[in-house]
Amino acid sequence: MPDLRATTLVEAPVRTVAGALLDGRLLASSVRGLGVRISGGSGILHVGTELAGSVGPVRGKLVVTRADVTGVAASLVDGPLPMLALTTDLVETGGGTLVVDAVEWTSPGGPFGRLADVVVGRGLALKILEARAGAVSRRATQLVNANVVVGAAIVRDGLLLVQQRDFPVEAAGKWEVPGGRVDHGESDGEALARECAEELGVQVVVGDQVGPDVPLRAELLLRVFAATLGSGEPEAREHRAVRWIGPSELDALDWLPADRVLVPGLRALLSST
Repeated sequence: MPDLRATTLVEAPVRTVAGALLDGRLLASSVRGLGVRISGGSGILHVGTELAGSVGPVRGKLVVTRADVTGVAASLVDGPLPMLALTTDLVETGGGTLVVDAVEWTSPGGPFGRLADVVVGRGLALKILEARAGAVSRRATQLVNANVVVGAAIVRDGLLLVQQRDFPVEAAGKWEVPGGRVDHGESDGEALARECAEELGVQVVVGDQVGPDVPLRAELLLRVFAATLGSGEPEAREHRAVRWIGPSELDALDWLPADRVLVPGLRALLSST
């Protein structure tokens, strides 16, 4: 089973680099000049995202199997190879975040398979890894200075508080965790406490970050923190509804795309309380 690995050190926090990896447009744009086309990941990557790819006339489909603060992984589910796996693991270091990219595959048997291993392993696969690493590094550097939207993963008695959007039209009816933009001069925690008071009428105690930073636009990202209620009972002051949900409801909820990325982290949070 051939495999190829490449490492890159990015001068950005691990959660921000993880956020850069979630930008589905990066992979497609970084490999376009190599004659490789990828579609289906134009938004934010999450577990279950399908990516259709082609190299010349050869086509295949990948499905994202991991997308969290540890990195991203995808596996081939339809294509010419018996097996293909792409993984990116993140390691926090004193000088930044080490990005470890790897691709491994199983080729068809016979002379054609051995030739494919040489051509792919020494040529195209290495170019893809190098192009993607450069794109991730540039995007992470951009996100370090991005404006921030904060969200609160408020947990009580093993349940998570979520709220349903009423506007704009394209988001109406979808669910998210409470929160809002960080104003100039505010810390993330101060902004989150203010937003919860305004949106829900409650006081909260802000804890640790949950999951990776999630890119929303070129210079805007979402950052979610665990929180507990200090006082007050949540009410839908600016949204259609609020409700408490358990772990079994996380996957089925009609989340906003950015919040869906955080489901693995939210599940881990609920299981630890």
